[in-house]
Amino acid sequence: MPTAHPSGWAHADGALRGPHWLREPADPNALVEHLWSRTAAKTDGVLSVGGVPLPELVREHGSPAYVLDEDDFRARARAFRDAFAGYDVFYAGKAFLCTTVARWLAEDGLSLDVCSGGELAVAERAGFPMDRIGFHGNNKTLGELERAVELGVGRVIVDSFAEIERLAAVTTELGGTTGVLVRVTAGVEAHTHEYIATAHEDQKFGFSIAGGDALEAVRRVLGSPGLRLLGLHSHIGSQIFDTSGFEVAARRVLALHARVGAELGVEMPEMDLGGGFGIAYTTQDDPSEPEQLAQGMSEIVEHECRALGIAQPRLSIEPGRAIVGPSMCTVYEVGTVKEVSLDGGARRSYVSVDGGMSDNIRTALYDADYSATLASRSSGAPAALARVVGKHCEAGDIVVKDEFLPGDVRPGDLVAVPGTGAYCRSMASNYNHALRPPVIGVRDGKTFTVLRRETEADLLATDVGVSS
Repeated sequence: MPTAHPSGWAHADGALRGPHWLREPADPNALVEHLWSRTAAKTDGVLSVGGVPLPELVREHGSPAYVLDEDDFRARARAFRDAFAGYDVFYAGKAFLCTTVARWLAEDGLSLDVCSGGELAVAERAGFPMDRIGFHGNNKTLGELERAVELGVGRVIVDSFAEIERLAAVTTELGGTTGVLVRVTAGVEAHTHEYIATAHEDQKFGFSIAGGDALEAVRRVLGSPGLRLLGLHSHIGSQIFDTSGFEVAARRVLALHARVGAELGVEMPEMDLGGGFGIAYTTQDDPSEPEQLAQGMSEIVEHECRALGIAQPRLSIEPGRAIVGPSMCTVYEVGTVKEVSLDGGARRSYVSVDGGMSDNIRTALYDADYSATLASRSSGAPAALARVVGKHCEAGDIVVKDEFLPGDVRPGDLVAVPGTGAYCRSMASNYNHALRPPVIGVRDGKTFTVLRRETEADLLATDVGVSS
């Protein structure tokens, strides 16, 4: 069995040879289209998105920059809305949220899932309909709950007994009622990274079905004045391609749903099956289309409801990554290139760019895989194994672990990484006092700023150690 190297995966045996699924392309200039947003295209080696050549975008807005394809984002959002007709489709704001995105979602008829007071503030500023918001989180503060109730948030997903008491007290104090879903853990381990698998028993989210806490949570919600029980909520993880996990989870959650009806005499009107639908980051990934997901999940629920002899509740899902992930790429400028000799006489290029783990922590955090392409010119050089790395003072500051790029990549070139819409800007940091890049929207050959680039003034604004 392979074991982890104490200095990280990049030092482990075999790491220098690249993954087994990576194949050398016949043309390293070619775009692997299913990894990119739908308007992405190359002309004479120059990558354009939304009709905007990336070299032009960088000249206007600088690099690095996140590039958000409006047409692609909205098409994916509408595809989930239409495929899951009869469901409530909540966009998972934690993937990426800003006022522009919130307005698009509102206009296109989706609902919105938030999991912090900050995300709720963005929704409020965007004028998002509060009755179409679900509020997640395993440790919501008293202030967050008060704000959610005051604003009339449509549903709060409760995650602990303490929160049920806290929310009941807030609702009673402020008056009215609050819709509630009880988050449960179904005991299903999704086939994903340990840190993003969320339905097994030994983790921080939800009430255990097997341990009896979930049923007790339902009882407490029913006994709490001001709380209106809507149903159960389950989420098994993220970046999931195997629907068997959803099948097992749905069976267990629906069994509890039926038990609540039989033992407590309450027919809950709703059920939320969460999200976690995967996207294609590299050629090894083969995600399902929304229509396939809708058909498969609907068949699972219909079958289980028939077997239990219960009415089917109204269903909700929470796609986030599956909408915004492919809709955004990140463009970088190359600063240095180093050639490193590998075992067996092979060589790899270390392509250093002007961003890194401050704008995409997922490679270091989750061992995530990404692809990349030369975005500013065509090359006649043969493909060469490359590793795209950042500028931070960390050996693990790697953006793309393994990719074939043209062998003549040089300083000043632009390199673009697809699939960076989910959790890259959301998890971006100021590590090494880096300035977070802007998010630049593109559509019909024009650019517009969604989030501006941070400045040194922004960085120093919170540093009050020296008075001016």
